[in-house]
Amino acid sequence: MKLVVFAHVPPPHHGQSYMVHLMLNGFGGDQRGKHPQSIPEASNSYDITCYHVNARLSRDLEQIGELRPKKILLLFGYCLKAIWCRFRYGAKALYYIPAPGKRSALFRDWMVMMLCRPFFPKIILHWHAAGLSKWLETALQIRARSFTYKCLKQADLSIILSRHNRADAEKLLPQRIELVPNGIPDPCPDFEMAILPYRLARQEARRRIRAGENASPLTTGSASNVFQVLYLAHCTRDKGVFDAIAGVLKANEKLARENSPITIKLNIAGGFFNQNEESEFFEILKQPGAAKNIHYMGFVSGEQKDAALRAADLFCFPTYYRNENQPVNLIEALAYGLPVITTRWRSVPETLPDDTGIVSPRNPDQIADALVHLMAQSYGDAFRQHFLNNFKIERHLEKLAAAFHSIE
Repeated sequence: MKLVVFAHVPPPHHGQSYMVHLMLNGFGGDQRGKHPQSIPEASNSYDITCYHVNARLSRDLEQIGELRPKKILLLFGYCLKAIWCRFRYGAKALYYIPAPGKRSALFRDWMVMMLCRPFFPKIILHWHAAGLSKWLETALQIRARSFTYKCLKQADLSIILSRHNRADAEKLLPQRIELVPNGIPDPCPDFEMAILPYRLARQEARRRIRAGENASPLTTGSASNVFQVLYLAHCTRDKGVFDAIAGVLKANEKLARENSPITIKLNIAGGFFNQNEESEFFEILKQPGAAKNIHYMGFVSGEQKDAALRAADLFCFPTYYRNENQPVNLIEALAYGLPVITTRWRSVPETLPDDTGIVSPRNPDQIADALVHLMAQSYGDAFRQHFLNNFKIERHLEKLAAAFHSIE
């Protein structure tokens, strides 16, 4: 199957662009500029050949969502490239990621569908963001809503990440819907040898400390009486960074009242793209309780990111971001075997094995209670096994390829 992939890859780096990058790599990379006979057999194991139009309109996160004349010209050029690929390579299917609930992004959808759709016999929509169906009904006038339906309705295939996500696809009456959860390469294949023994040792040390027994000091990592919580995401209010801070501070207050020998430390990794929120964040860090128990790591990637996930005892991501669907950072946390605190928000609960650690959005009190509860539990490799069973890249690519082939 020949597929024109109209989507951008990092930078800027976020879950959607990362998943496009993984899909292209998994299906043998971009074959644009190559003759079909020159494509190596190994790169085509799923019988999917991709011709990639890297439709990047923003250089960094700050520019996402801005509508500028330059972006319109870029988008027009990307559409011409997609149409050229259609005829140069005989690619009959166009793969496209619809907009979240934003006016500028919706204009992008209109333009791409108007220019490209007439040339492609097959249209595939991959729903990475959530909430478009409700946004269309509540935020747009009827003419804009009607034009959106005209441009995007009756796609040959709509791919959704979760059951919750199904309403967005159904709103536009696709001919076929397939559920394909995200998947990532295993970031820690040494989990059983290196990470699990370390986690179990820390859990046992905390148990002994709570029981008033002497705990043997660990040879690596932080002190056993400090419960390490990691927030790893964009540092925005609606991604939950301020709720995570408030929850940790409240949990430490509760532990202090109970004379607990254990304290909680929150390590925050991620970048800001709202200056007001950044200023507010660093003002909070000046407060005595926050200065002691909150550590800002800045943006991390590669080895720094891996080290942060290995050192953590728990992952906290209390998001209520309006377009949140199936966050890749939660899948990464599961891969590292971390218990998770997150929110009952859109598709997020479907990512986890059960309701443990699920709190209401904008509720630091529930976060504090969950922290104190989970700190006393031992989970072994339960979260890791959930990743292996549901979110490995091989499973993701197999289901994705099967979905693509279903419309041939």
